[in-house]
Amino acid sequence: MLKEIIDKFYLEKNNDRPQTTFYVSEAGKCPRAIFLKFKNAPRKEFDPALLRLFDHGENMHRMIMKPLLSTRDIHVVASEVDIPPQEIVRGRADAVLSDGKELFVLDIKSSNSIIFRNMRVPKEENVYQIQLYLHFLKIKRGILLYVDKDRLELKEFMISYNKKLAESLLAGLLSLKQKIEKNIVPSRIDSYPSLSQCRYCQYKAVCKLTSGEEMTWEQLKERISTYYSCP
Repeated sequence: MLKEIIDKFYLEKNNDRPQTTFYVSEAGKCPRAIFLKFKNAPRKEFDPALLRLFDHGENMHRMIMKPLLSTRDIHVVASEVDIPPQEIVRGRADAVLSDGKELFVLDIKSSNSIIFRNMRVPKEENVYQIQLYLHFLKIKRGILLYVDKDRLELKEFMISYNKKLAESLLAGLLSLKQKIEKNIVPSRIDSYPSLSQCRYCQYKAVCKLTSGEEMTWEQLKERISTYYSCP
C-alpha cells in the first residue's frame, strides 16, 4: 500500500513541464536527447527508486552545507546561487565560498561507492557544468565535491576557469537551439551506444528509429507514430 503511494508521488513529481530553455547541467550532453525533450517525444519513465535517489542527493547537499555554514574556516558567501538571467541557459550553483582571499564556486555531486572508489579525475560533464557557473558568475576557480552515497566519504577537485571551453559549450547550445527552432533532429553522438547516457537514456527507443544522421522532426514524428501505433 505505502509503496504504491510513495511511487505515485515521485512519478507525479517528475511530470516535467515542456522545456523552453537549456539548463547548465545539459552542457556537453547528447544534443539529440535534449532536442527530444524539448519536443516532448515519447520517453521511458524513470523508475521511482531512481527518483528517490535524486531526492537523496538533495539531502546530501544539505548535509554538506551544514558544516560549511557553521565553520569560521571558510565563508559561505551565498548558497543556491542563480546565474544571471540568460536567453539561452539557466542554472543554479550550490554555493559561492570565500577563504578570505578569493571566491570559489562549489558544486556538490553524489556517486555510488564503485564509481567513487575508482574516481581519479572529475567527471567530464561535471567539469562542463562548473565551467559555465564560473563563466557566468565571473569567478576564476571552483570546487567539485563528490560524496559517496554509500559510505559518505568525500573527494574534491579544484577546477580553474577555462574561457575557451566555456565559450565552446555555449556555442554548442546555441547551435542546438537553432536546430530545435528549425525542427532538425541532431545526429547521434559519436560514442553511441557505448556511453552510459545512451544506456540510460529515456529516449533510447525513439533514437533507434533513426539511422543516426540528422533528419527533420516531421520525418521522425511519422516513424514515432507508426512505431507506437503498432500492436
